[in-house]
Parts: sequence; C-alpha cells; structure tokens
Amino acid sequence: MKFTETAPLVPLESFKRTKIIATVGPSTNSYEAILDLIKAGANGLRLNFSHGTHEERIQQIKWIRKASKAYGKPVAIIQDLQGPKIRLGDFDGVITLQAGQSLTFKYKADYAKTGHVPMQYDLSKKVKRGERIYLYDGKILTTVTSVKDDIVHVRVENDGIIIKRKAMNLPDTDFRGDVITKKDREDLAFGSTQDIDYVAQSFVQRPEDIESMRKLLRNLNMNVKIILKFETKLAIENMLEIVEASDVVMVARGDLAVEAAAEAVPIVQRQLIGLCQQLGKPVIVATQMLMSMTESPEPSRAEVSDVATAVILGSDCVMLSDETANGNYPIAAVKTMKKIILYTESHLPLTVKYPYQEDMSRQSSISKAIISLAKDVHAVAIVAETNSGATAIEIARQRPEMPVIAVTNHERTAQQLALVFGVKSYVRPVDRLAATKLTEWLTKNKVFVKGDVLVTASGRYPGVVGTTDTIKVRVLE
Repeated sequence: MKFTETAPLVPLESFKRTKIIATVGPSTNSYEAILDLIKAGANGLRLNFSHGTHEERIQQIKWIRKASKAYGKPVAIIQDLQGPKIRLGDFDGVITLQAGQSLTFKYKADYAKTGHVPMQYDLSKKVKRGERIYLYDGKILTTVTSVKDDIVHVRVENDGIIIKRKAMNLPDTDFRGDVITKKDREDLAFGSTQDIDYVAQSFVQRPEDIESMRKLLRNLNMNVKIILKFETKLAIENMLEIVEASDVVMVARGDLAVEAAAEAVPIVQRQLIGLCQQLGKPVIVATQMLMSMTESPEPSRAEVSDVATAVILGSDCVMLSDETANGNYPIAAVKTMKKIILYTESHLPLTVKYPYQEDMSRQSSISKAIISLAKDVHAVAIVAETNSGATAIEIARQRPEMPVIAVTNHERTAQQLALVFGVKSYVRPVDRLAATKLTEWLTKNKVFVKGDVLVTASGRYPGVVGTTDTIKVRVLE
C-alpha cells in the first residue's frame, strides 16, 4: 500500500512546517498509543537504546510501521544509541559528600568492601589530573587529583549526595577511539535487521567519530542517515567540521548543559541552527522542552516560550523525551507542542539572520529560483520530485514561506523527509508526470482548490538523483 492511498488530507493552513519527534517508552508502549502519537502530530519516533530489550524494539517498530501505513503518514524511526554513557555502579544507600573531602572511583568495585565508588566504565585509562568529573547529572563537581593502580582519586568541590547508577559527565576528558561502544555495535547489528531510518550517535567529540560510524553502517549495509547528538565540550570546539560530517544535528541540551555550562546552551543552540541552515543539514532541538507535562496536563509558560523560540530560530524539529516515554500525558504533550508550533508559525516571519556566507552552488541557485518564483506568483505550495530527498532538503534549507510537497518513489526517502522543515512527502511510482498526478489527487481530495497556483520542480530523468532542472508554474483548473 502506498502512503498516498490513505494519507491524512490536512488543509494547507493547518500544515505545520516544524516537525515533532516523540520518544516511545513505557507510557506509549502499545499500538494504540503509537497511532495516537502519530495522529497528534508526531513525525518521527525515537527509540532510546539506553533502555529496553531488542525484543521490545522489534514489537515497537512493527507497531510504528503498521500505524504509519494505517494513517497514511510517513514517519521516521530513530535508533538512538547510548554511546559511552558513563555511570556510577551499584552500591547500597546514599553516599553523603562534603566539599574538600577525597573520594576514589574504581571500575566495578565493591564499595562496602573497598570504599571505592564503583563505575560502569574504566575511567582510569582516560582521565588525567586536573580534569573535572560531574556526578549525579551535574549536582556534584569533583576534580581529579591523581590516577594510580586503576583507581581515580578526586577532590569533592561541593556538598551533596550520590546514589547508584547516576550519570558521570567529563567535559575535559578525551574519549578518542571509544565513542562507539561494544553495546552500540551490538545494537547497530540488531538495527541492521530492522526498518530504521536514522541512527543517533551520542557523545561525538570530533568528525572522525562520525566517519567511524559511517564506515560501520556501510559494513552493516544500513541505508540510514546519521543524527549527530551535539552534547560535548570538544564538539563545540570542532563545531564546523562535525556538522559538515553529519547528516542531521541534534542539540542535546541536557548533557550539553553539564559539559559546557548551562549559560552556553542558548548560544550554542543558535550557532548550530544557523550553521545547519548554511550547510543544508536538518537540525533538532531536544531535551526538556515540555518537561512539566510529565506530571502536569499543562506546560509552563517558560516551556511554551522555549518551543516557540526553537521555531522562530528555524529548527527543523523539536523533540519530546520523558514527556512521551514516561510521562502521564504523552498524547497531550504532542498536541500541545503542535499547537505552539502552529500559533508561532502563523505569526511569522519574525526574522532571524545568521552570519554565514552565501551558497553559490547550482543546486542552491535552483532552489532559490524555485522559492523566488513561488513567492512572486503567490503559489500556495512548491511540489518537488525527489529521489534521494536532496532536492526537498535544499529547498527547505532556504526556509520558504509555503509548504514543500515532496514526491518520491522510495518509502525510505519519504520517511527520512518526515524530519525536514516544511516538507510533506508522498510516495508515488516513478513517472514523468508524478508531480502532476499527485497534485490532481490532492485537488480531488480538496487539499488544493481550483485557482490555486503551484510551482513544480522536476528533472528530465525521473528517479535519477541530482537531475532537477525543470521549474513550472501551474494554475489548477
């Protein structure tokens, strides 16, 4: 079944251009909940491989594809890898800490017998004297004083407590060579047997980390795109090179706030959104966007402003994590986010200018011409034929004021375009008149009406990558 046989016929004025990613978890672990997430406005569904089993993922992927087909809406599935997530090990009770005291860490230690706090990762081979280690999601700061006999000695800088299995953040430590863990490789091997559209790579520090991931994906014959989770201090220092090497960027603000300081996050977020627009890379803003809705049916005013700001700045996607994975109001959270997006977009343009150089490539020039023509003739939409999705992504990069209707013969391309700003994709067979036939179908179903003006972009060789060379204006009759 093709998506266009059952596609939800959303009026153009109700079409949101900023996309929503929702995380599947215990609160949404059923076919009915996943279908409701998609109907509420989710364009991508994230599977967090830090939790759960492969058996659970198999079932969730089946549910997502079944719901996507039933509703007729392409949905991207994201395999979010854990990466070198470093945590404290197991110990009983609570450890109370005071500023100035000494503390020791050892890989898989028995705290009751040795007094060494256990770690799930052997940091003794990575950390150096003077480097910082944050504990319990940044609540406790410690400084490494020495490393001897596989034991990491630190000085505690502030009062507080720690409990088992809480995260450790190391903003000064170089994990060269260990960004892709054994667990990640096992999860990727599993992912290679599943219908996955994106792989999200965690704790990237340099472009070589992404190239290592790309090589691994090629070896596994995975036809997916890489989402770079931007969450380390070293990533900020290598920002341009890392973004260039990625397919999509996620501003993972939780760990980024600990690694780079909370006050840096709004600036880094803006820098990344601007850079991604310059380089034609979709960008996702994530973490705690509607966090209060895990417990409350309504968001805080600050959260509403946070989502609206991401829209105004030009994000392709905004993401929900705990809100839909573990929250009490998962469907309401998606509906609320969609409502904020639509209201904000209906009051644009609130222009945000980024200081980047003009792209003079042929593809960019064609896209600018398409958008300029569409604006001049008051087109209600741009209809673009695309094989790989590159044409639609390039047009979307220019942030046109009208929707982009993408026509492709590949379901994988349609699903990947589900995360791209302003793009609504439809799957149709390869045909010289694919765009024309789709617009006729949309007109028949009252998405378009008589008298609407459209601008279409196509190529002389349908289904061939990189051949967009024809722009037409069409008045529907």
